Amino acid sequence: MSDPLDKATSRAPATLGEGCLSRYDPDALDAEDGTDFPGAARLWEQTQAQDEQPAAPEKDA
Repeated sequence: MSDPLDKATSRAPATLGEGCLSRYDPDALDAEDGTDFPGAARLWEQTQAQDEQPAAPEKDA
């Protein structure tokens, strides 16, 4: 075996572009790629609500 990565069970999807402009090729993605995260919208709303709350003033010790 010449390439140790040949034993890997997963592979990254095809990409377009190079360097900072590199991104996954949307035409190469299918239902097997990505993750299922049904709570993403709720988590986003909680995060935004926390960011909008003013921070408590720090007390000098």
